[in-house]
Amino acid sequence: MSLLSGAVRVGVTGELSVAPVGTAAPTTSTSSLNASFIGMGYVSEDGVTESYDETIEDIIAWQNATIVRSATTQSKATLQMTLIESKGKVAELFHKTSTVAVVSAGQWKMDVKAPSADPRAFVLDVIDGSKHIRIYVANGEVTERGEIVYANGEPVGYDITITCYPDSNNVVLTKFTDDTNWGYS
Repeated sequence: MSLLSGAVRVGVTGELSVAPVGTAAPTTSTSSLNASFIGMGYVSEDGVTESYDETIEDIIAWQNATIVRSATTQSKATLQMTLIESKGKVAELFHKTSTVAVVSAGQWKMDVKAPSADPRAFVLDVIDGSKHIRIYVANGEVTERGEIVYANGEPVGYDITITCYPDSNNVVLTKFTDDTNWGYS
């Protein structure tokens, strides 16, 4: 048995960054991001949840009514989080296809539009001390939005779920790391 307490990682800090689809991808877990990637700031204390939802259909043979195979008929990868910085780029991400406009010095507005397709590229950096995990989504989209609650003593939060779409090689996301434990068997 091989137990490595030094291989236990904690998502201590990090940030979600967003850019237009087609922006140059990162190449490592610590390489500089293309200048088009904009950081979305603080995430709530609940952190980020990476999820995989799959539908598996069993194929049953006529003989003996036994399962002879299972087939994945649907698969979806998502990242869910609540952004808690109230700034224009976060509002634009949450309110798909809506933009912040300057009204006058120190005044802005956003006409919230009915949502339509708004695909983007995403990078999620997860940092634990000197170890980095970087999740790159070349083509994703905010597909679920939670409620915005305005309450005394609570941060205004923008609860979003990003669905990761596959590329031509069926890759939905890419993970980079500088954690040497990934190289051990």
